Amino acid sequence: MATSSRHLNIVLGVGGGIAAYKTASLLRILKEQGHDVHVVPTASALNFVGSATWEALSGHPVSATVWENVDEVPHVRLGQEADLVIVAPATADLLSRAAHGSANDLLTNVLLTARCPVVYAPAMHTEMWTNVATQENVATLKSRGAIVIEPAVGRLTGADTGAGRLPEPEDIARLALECVHADTRDLAGKSVVVTAGGTREYIDPVRFIGNRSTGKQGIALALTAAARGAQVTLICANVSLPLPAGVTPIHVETGPELREQVLAHGRDADAIVMAAAVADFTVARESMTKIKKSDSEQSISLELVKTPDILKELVIRRDTENLKQIIVGFAAETGDESATVVEHGQAKLDRKGCDLLVVNEVGKTLGFGTDDNAAVIIAREPRTHHEVPLTSKSALADCIWDEVRLQFDRF
Repeated sequence: MATSSRHLNIVLGVGGGIAAYKTASLLRILKEQGHDVHVVPTASALNFVGSATWEALSGHPVSATVWENVDEVPHVRLGQEADLVIVAPATADLLSRAAHGSANDLLTNVLLTARCPVVYAPAMHTEMWTNVATQENVATLKSRGAIVIEPAVGRLTGADTGAGRLPEPEDIARLALECVHADTRDLAGKSVVVTAGGTREYIDPVRFIGNRSTGKQGIALALTAAARGAQVTLICANVSLPLPAGVTPIHVETGPELREQVLAHGRDADAIVMAAAVADFTVARESMTKIKKSDSEQSISLELVKTPDILKELVIRRDTENLKQIIVGFAAETGDESATVVEHGQAKLDRKGCDLLVVNEVGKTLGFGTDDNAAVIIAREPRTHHEVPLTSKSALADCIWDEVRLQFDRF
């Protein structure tokens, strides 16, 4: 989990929902990372988890009302001094009161006085989450710069299942702390599509052509974009890693499936980042039954054909329809006798016509599956090279979004 480089003063607001019990784990995670956390529950939240629990875990007294410790003016001081406010669970009622500027308890007063990042983690039944009133309140909060994490899909209260489950505490903490770590909210109001992972091109029902991409870089790009205020759609090709809260995930397997989803969701995007490793070749004829291993045959032959060039197709559509969007490609390269890694990347940028190309050298211990990465980010107009030395994939993701931000300024 990405952590902030400094110890923070965090206000943890707790709404009155059954998921409040999971917020105790979130509090413990934040405390274990050295942050000072003041818990501010609503009165209804104390029906689910009492003050004694919050006080024992936080080390601070807990109150839901503005009428305690009045001499310290807590309804103003807590918000003013906070580096970060997290509200989990954020119930439908609490989202409504926050969107309408209510100040009828300590937590809503804190939300009005806070001048730091505010992160809401909603939790409620699916019908309440999808209700037009709730969605309008969420839209209002987002328009004011708040981050509203998309709820998870899963088991709810009773036997119900659907969208509205509180994201896991680890995911909430990671996204919230990334919000503080990000220098600005310079992607607020932008819609971005990020692809991650590696596609599979099936030979038969059990075998496929694939690659070593795990999706770590694409996930880092999605997480940092969300932390910087963007609305993020993450198209995942065979990714088994936990996905970050705060993004909309779409799962695919093959290149054609990824192409279909990128074309569909990318049309209205302000930026598309093609971080997934899409197979360059697929078999000409996929066997519908398992290919048997024969004792008499020592080898088999597969005819391979090129897969569609999704990146180039996106560029052609963008230019043909005069769409105002930034398109970013990735080039996992190895040097050879004809050119260096960067030279191969420059040639690919010219062929594809995308705005930015992120070029990184790959090998058995480079690029795929690692927690860090090094790259050169090449811009088409004006032609520039930004070399990023070995660093975390989250830090590289921030560098890529910095370059995207510069491209936006050209519009």
